Amino acid sequence: MRIDRYISSNRIIDLTSKDLKSAYAELVQTFDTLLPTAPKRKKVLKELVERETALTSYIGEGVALPHARVQMNRPYALAVGRCPAGLSFEGKDSYGDIRFVFMLLANEKAKNYLSFLAALARAFQDSTVMDQLWMAREKTEFKNAVRKAFAGTDDRPARRRTKFNKLLTDEAAKIAKAAECSTILIFTDVFPPSLAPRMTFPGFKLVLAGQDVTDEDKDHHRANATLAVRALSRSRLSQLRAAILLGLTREIFGFQDRVCCVGGIPDSGQLDTVLVVDVDEEFESVIGQGDEMLPDDVSAEALERITAIATDLATAGREGQSIGAMFILGDHEEVTKRSKQLILNPFHGYAEEDRSILNPFMDETIKELALIDGAFILQGDGVVESAGCVIQAKADDVVLPGGLGTRHAAAAAITHVTNSIALVVSSSGQVTYFRKGRMFTLFEKSEGRSL
Repeated sequence: MRIDRYISSNRIIDLTSKDLKSAYAELVQTFDTLLPTAPKRKKVLKELVERETALTSYIGEGVALPHARVQMNRPYALAVGRCPAGLSFEGKDSYGDIRFVFMLLANEKAKNYLSFLAALARAFQDSTVMDQLWMAREKTEFKNAVRKAFAGTDDRPARRRTKFNKLLTDEAAKIAKAAECSTILIFTDVFPPSLAPRMTFPGFKLVLAGQDVTDEDKDHHRANATLAVRALSRSRLSQLRAAILLGLTREIFGFQDRVCCVGGIPDSGQLDTVLVVDVDEEFESVIGQGDEMLPDDVSAEALERITAIATDLATAGREGQSIGAMFILGDHEEVTKRSKQLILNPFHGYAEEDRSILNPFMDETIKELALIDGAFILQGDGVVESAGCVIQAKADDVVLPGGLGTRHAAAAAITHVTNSIALVVSSSGQVTYFRKGRMFTLFEKSEGRSL
C-alpha cells in the first residue's frame, strides 16, 4: 500500500508543544486546506483528544498514531510531527516515550479504513523504516526520511533476480497448463515494493496472497482476487495452507480446483518454488466439502485478521513466553450462552470500532489478554464481545486425536453445537482451525523452512 502518496511535505513538522493536546492542534492546523474552517478543525481536535482519553494512540517504537474520520475531498491524509522530548498527557508516563506523531484523517466514506490503518501501523514494526526516522537530524533531512521510508525504495541490484523470476513464472505457466490447473497463486511477500515485477497469466485465474497485498497490487497484476496472509519465512507450507483455506471460505477456490502455487523467501525479491496442489485431496478429508466453511455472519476479512493474530502468537509468543489462546468467531449470542466469564469483561463499554480486530490498536490488547486463561468471543464481523471466558459446551460424539488439551476439546465442542469457527493456539506453537467439531491444522511451529 503506497502510504507516501498521502503524505504532503508541508504536513511534516517539528512540534513545538510539549503537551499532547497542543501538539495535536499543531498537526490539525496543517490540514487547513482539507479542513478550511476553524470549527471543523476544532471538532476534529476534540474527537482526537476524547479518543485519547478512552484509548491511547501510542503503539510503541516511539510512535503515536491518532486517527479520525472526517468530511473531506480525498480518502486519506497524513500529518507527521516530531517531538524529541516526548509529550505529556494526563500524567501517563508512556507518552514521554513518543518521538513521532503520525496523524491520519480518513474520509467518512473511505473504503478499507481499518486496513489502511493496520498497514500504516505495521510499517512502524519495520526497522528499516524506523531507522531512517530516528537518524534524521535537521528538519529537511527528517522530511526526506519520511518520504523515503514510505516510498518503498530499495537500492539492491535486481537484474539477476528479474531474469530468474521471469524464467520461473514462464515455467510456472507451462506447469500450470500441463497440470490442468485452474488457478495460479502468487505469494507477493517475496517482493519488496520496488522489486515487484508485473506478473500476468492469461487463461488462468490469478490470486495474490501476502500480508500487505492491496487492491493496487490486484490492479497492477490484473489479478482476480487477493488474500491477506501473514508471511512465514520459516514455515512457508503453513502460509500456503492458510491461503487456500481462506480462499475456500471466500469461494475464491473450489474443492475441485487444482492450484499452481509460486513463492519464495519473504523480502528476497526472488521466486524459487513452484508447487501444484489438488484442493480436494489436501483439504476435503479434514474439512468436508459438503458443509458450509464460513458461517453466514462471519466475514472473510475478520477470519483473515484473527488468523494473522493467532499466527503471530504462535510464532512469537508474548514477551518471549509461549502462550495458548482460543478465539471463537461468529454466532456470538449462542456461544455466550454456553460460556462463563472467569474475569470481569475487559471489553465492556467500548465502542464497536475500538473493539474490532480490524483496528490495529487491538493487536497489543489481544496479545496481552491472551495471557489470561479463557477464550475470546467475537462477533462474525470481528468485534470482540468478551475475553477470559470458559466454554461450557459439551459434545460427546466429537472425536479428537490423542494428546490434545482442553482448549482443543472446548473448541471442537462449541463449533459442533453452534454455527461458529474457532482458532486455537497451543503453547507448542500450533494453530488449529475448528468448524462443526472438526479440526484442521493451519500452522505447526516445527515445520521449518520447507514449502
